[in-house]
Amino acid sequence: MTGTTTPLHGLRVLDLATLFAGPLAATLLGDFGAEVIKVEHPTKPDASRGHGPAKDGIGLWWKLLGRNKRTITLNLSTRGGRSTLLRLAATADVIIENFRPGTLEKWDLGWEELSTANPRLVLTRVTAFGQFGPYAHRPGFGTLAEAMSGFAAITGEPDAPPTLPPFGLADSITALATAYAVMTALAARERTGEGQVVDMAIIEPMLAVLGPQPLWYDQLGYVQQRTGNRSANNAPRNTYRTADGTWVAVSTSAQSIAERVMRMVGRPDLVDEPWFATGAERAAHADVLDAAVGTWIAARTRTEVLAAFEKAEAAVAPIQDVRDVLADPQYQALGTVTAVDDPELGRIRMQNVLFRLSSTPGAIRWTGRPHGADTDEVLTELGLTPAELAALRAEGAL
Repeated sequence: MTGTTTPLHGLRVLDLATLFAGPLAATLLGDFGAEVIKVEHPTKPDASRGHGPAKDGIGLWWKLLGRNKRTITLNLSTRGGRSTLLRLAATADVIIENFRPGTLEKWDLGWEELSTANPRLVLTRVTAFGQFGPYAHRPGFGTLAEAMSGFAAITGEPDAPPTLPPFGLADSITALATAYAVMTALAARERTGEGQVVDMAIIEPMLAVLGPQPLWYDQLGYVQQRTGNRSANNAPRNTYRTADGTWVAVSTSAQSIAERVMRMVGRPDLVDEPWFATGAERAAHADVLDAAVGTWIAARTRTEVLAAFEKAEAAVAPIQDVRDVLADPQYQALGTVTAVDDPELGRIRMQNVLFRLSSTPGAIRWTGRPHGADTDEVLTELGLTPAELAALRAEGAL
């Protein structure tokens, strides 16, 4: 498949962001053909290059986050860095940045200057708290969004502390939302001919995925509490230990599934109970249902449990770690994890593009490249001469 058949071919994105929501949004666009140029400080590269485990001194997270991006260095606080970015902006469709509000303006690179250079530009601003309001100028990360949004408050066991996720949940959700916001702004540009500013606050997508909590509170005064692996809306819904020491997860969001599970575990009498007819009532009797399901599962191996649930057409999944994921036949069939050649590390495996398109699929064209590897090439394409590049380097702009 050639690059011209990818759905975002011809779209140019400047990724000025760091850790993690903004850069991941740019990655998602690059996976489907956008030309992404990663702009990093000459002496302070994106911290994701050193985040998490490394092999032979090479950060592995960057190989994923930096894929399908060309990398250049540019010090935006210098005169030459500013002028060069404005020249790049004139050729771009999208800029993604996550500086604190006012930082681009301090460098005379705010919306007024950028839109003058390119009226069709979409400036995407990703911050913890948004561009205005009492918290706007505070530093912030996804962890704060996980805390502020209500996620941590409802996560964990009822008698245990609120629980934060052990990975960048808020950043990842924000990246998905940001890619959607960019495409929405670009669709609007098709009608108006003009770009605009996207203001993405990490605290907002996190709240959006938590469901109708504000509506529940507004109308009923209801505040959702921590329930561990249980649900207030249905039961049985939990994780259960098998005879061979592994775990499975069971969900019965549909009434018919709940009935099948209880008949399968030998407790059809519970199906006839008046309270079994609704999810909320079943949840109120979770102790009884968990005991029945848990006892049945505890007497069988994971293989036996999965086979029985499949035969009964009931919903179950093994609790898998990354080793299980890589061996899982469904993930293998979908190609969810794929192998890619990397110049530094050889053949490496990582998550594939996020979804499949039947006619214009995305692709991983290359993995994360070294810091500033494409600076000269990109700026030469922009029209800068060797003398100009040398002058920018002497100034500390590159």
